[in-house]
Amino acid sequence: MSLKFTIAKKLSGRLGRAGVIETPHGIIETPAFITVGTKAAVKSINSDQIKEIGIQCVLANTYHLYLQPGDELIKKAGGLHSFMNWPGPMMTDSGGFQVFSLGVAFGKGIAKMNKGRELLLPEARPDDEGLPKLVTIDNDGVMFRSHLDGSAHYFTPEKSIDIQHNLGADIIFAFDECTSPTESVHYQSQALDRTHRWAKKSLEHHIKISKKEAPALFGIVQGGRHEHLRKESAQYLADLKVDGVGFDGFGIGGSFEKEDMGTAVEWANQILPENKPRHLLGIGEPEDLFQGVENGVDTFDCVAPTRNGRTGTVYTCFGKKHIENNCYIDDFSPIDKDCKCYTCRNYTRAYINHLFRGKEMLAGTLASIHNLYFVTSLVAGMRQAILNDTFNEYKESFFKKYNEKL
Repeated sequence: MSLKFTIAKKLSGRLGRAGVIETPHGIIETPAFITVGTKAAVKSINSDQIKEIGIQCVLANTYHLYLQPGDELIKKAGGLHSFMNWPGPMMTDSGGFQVFSLGVAFGKGIAKMNKGRELLLPEARPDDEGLPKLVTIDNDGVMFRSHLDGSAHYFTPEKSIDIQHNLGADIIFAFDECTSPTESVHYQSQALDRTHRWAKKSLEHHIKISKKEAPALFGIVQGGRHEHLRKESAQYLADLKVDGVGFDGFGIGGSFEKEDMGTAVEWANQILPENKPRHLLGIGEPEDLFQGVENGVDTFDCVAPTRNGRTGTVYTCFGKKHIENNCYIDDFSPIDKDCKCYTCRNYTRAYINHLFRGKEMLAGTLASIHNLYFVTSLVAGMRQAILNDTFNEYKESFFKKYNEKL
């Protein structure tokens, strides 16, 4: 398969490591933050700006691109790299997360990362009457109802792999069922059985249709917050082979609580093969990134930096700030005085405050550029700290400032 992973140095006493992933479209120096370009676009930011930020890889969404403009059209355009004018490495997710977001999580306030929120157990949830049922799961696949027009679409593992091959990313993921932490252990076990069955079908079909320049395929570990299920999943996927061929790497999926970064992730990475890369799906807050790296995660993706940017929340070395607040109306300093991003080099808090208050499109662009630079640079700094044997000092120094007030 078209991927090579090399470990340059390990983090002393922990599972973390610094390494390099080689793909047909370039290398990813790990640990690395992967930005999300859901519909073959990082919202409000073009490809030249992505490169200037220092982003090494973009992840696009299989479900959304299948619905619009269609994977066959993207294949006709020469694949995602050509279609969106991005020359670097790319990933596509499997569509499995939409099983979660349009299914059990729909209308219930359950997110990818839950921050101490009191979550409702299945038997205590409000009546679902009145909410559209957008997902139906069976043992062979998932019936989606399009959020665009309500049309029905049936995804199987084979269908997901076909779509991802058409999209043409460097790294693709096996079809899985992402579960809510509110689900019972009985349901988590049933869902895990489906995920494992779908993983095998994904791998079989991937091998069947692969040509010389085939993408690398990652299996996805599930199992919720249950140690025995997480370990079972990691072991099953690590051992799975079809005609002697296994997965090229692994994703760690699910909806997490804060403390799960030091448990569920570690449980999986203690078992997964050390010589293959590990990707943590949908996680991007600074405290979670540090925990993920310590516990052996090589790459992360998350919409948080751009989503926060579009709504006026910016990262600084002193924590997150809402740039639209009154205190920034006449503040002519950059968002973060130590930041070297395009936004901080050229614009002030007062100007960006004005853009948000004036509902200018440029506001979201400038804030998103800053946030992506902040998170990308933060993880790059973790990599360098591992190489320099200064990771603990780097972490301590970061959080000493990050938890202070401006």
